[in-house]
Amino acid sequence: MRIKIQKWGNSLALRIPKAFAFQSKIREDEYVDLTLDENKIVIEPVKEKKYSLKKLVSEISRSNIHHETDFGNQAGNEHW
Repeated sequence: MRIKIQKWGNSLALRIPKAFAFQSKIREDEYVDLTLDENKIVIEPVKEKKYSLKKLVSEISRSNIHHETDFGNQAGNEHW
């Protein structure tokens, strides 16, 4: 498929046809990795890590927990 490159601000842009986006699992407002491989542009969807609170809390230990920080006297309506 032949696509025309167009100017977008100071950059160049191209439109990704819907069928290509669907097949490659690229969605609007998601990030992609853009790389060069032997002078070819490669666009790959970024696989976002899914985090759960249970998993994150399970990794807290005495060696990686931070201590309280004193930020000084109240500056507004804080209640301690």
